[in-house]
Amino acid sequence: MWGVAAVAALGFLGGCATPPGEDSSQVMYDEVHDPIEPLNRYFFDVNNALDAVALKPVSHIYRDALPDAVQDSVSNFLSNLSQPMYFINNVLQGDLDGAGDNMGSFFTNTFLGVGGLFDVAQIDYQEEDLGQTFAVWGISEGPYLVLPILGPNTTREAVGIAGEHFIDPVNLVANNNDIDNVPLIRGLATAIDFRSRSLDSLDEIEKNSIDFYATIRSLYRQNRKALILDGNGDLTPLPDISFDQDDDKPLPSDRISLLVEDDESPDLKAKSSDN
Repeated sequence: MWGVAAVAALGFLGGCATPPGEDSSQVMYDEVHDPIEPLNRYFFDVNNALDAVALKPVSHIYRDALPDAVQDSVSNFLSNLSQPMYFINNVLQGDLDGAGDNMGSFFTNTFLGVGGLFDVAQIDYQEEDLGQTFAVWGISEGPYLVLPILGPNTTREAVGIAGEHFIDPVNLVANNNDIDNVPLIRGLATAIDFRSRSLDSLDEIEKNSIDFYATIRSLYRQNRKALILDGNGDLTPLPDISFDQDDDKPLPSDRISLLVEDDESPDLKAKSSDN
């Protein structure tokens, strides 16, 4: 449902990375390869219906009712909660500089930014999840999947999402202190926050798409590849679609990771060798 909205963030990237040495025909094949497409299309339609009756209306109310400063604080808080997980994945990928940025941002914003409500650190960092770590390790992505509620994924990234549920330090601290439903509440808050910032952009994608499902699949995989490569590689232009950012506010990078994923190729291992 809300996961589909994450593709709208591609409009703010301006392009997607193509691994060096990978020709355009291979890239095109990777973007359209979909061995269980009928099932994926079914869940895509189900998710869109749920979005239309639930998440989208709530997100409209959230965006229109709350001041921009409050919405920014919510985004900052949610982003700050993700930093420990980014740290773990950067360590697993061998990127110690990135891990240092994550911890610097987390501790600075937690203690000086009122629990992360304010981005005092202003540190640029790359979002890193377990699916990206698996890609760096050379694990194949598996089939493209559209999961109920979660939206576009692959087998590799779906396993990563499940794994992070159990190893995320925030979830572990909550469980050890008998604080119930933290993952659920955090997920709902993240969904509403992200969806509110992508309302207009996703509408533009749908309006300008001949096949909305195929467009989402292609953009998802391109963006995921860019995330795995940390933005390195040649840029290829996005389809000719107008993306208007909502309220002129940048979309937090960690929101993109809640949904949009990639296809694997051996060239993705270039990131690992660069670290």
